[in-house]
Amino acid sequence: MANVSNVSFRIDSDLKAQADALFSQLGTNMTTAFNIFLRQSVRKSCIPFNITINTPNSETVAAILEAERMLRGPSVKRYDIEDALRELKT
Repeated sequence: MANVSNVSFRIDSDLKAQADALFSQLGTNMTTAFNIFLRQSVRKSCIPFNITINTPNSETVAAILEAERMLRGPSVKRYDIEDALRELKT
């Protein structure tokens, strides 16, 4: 076996369970997945995926604001499920 070191870190229990399930479906385990991440990080000299804040772009923000403005408008027709389904069938 190659020269190895142990690494220990804390992780949310639910996240660990979800990751274990995913890696199992992929035919691997947490140790192998972590090693893949580290090897790619070293190979590319960076974190091997984009880390971003999910901030909507200006077009999406404008659409959200327009939808909110429309919902507050007095002319907006309101539906319950049955009315909406009837309207769709006509």
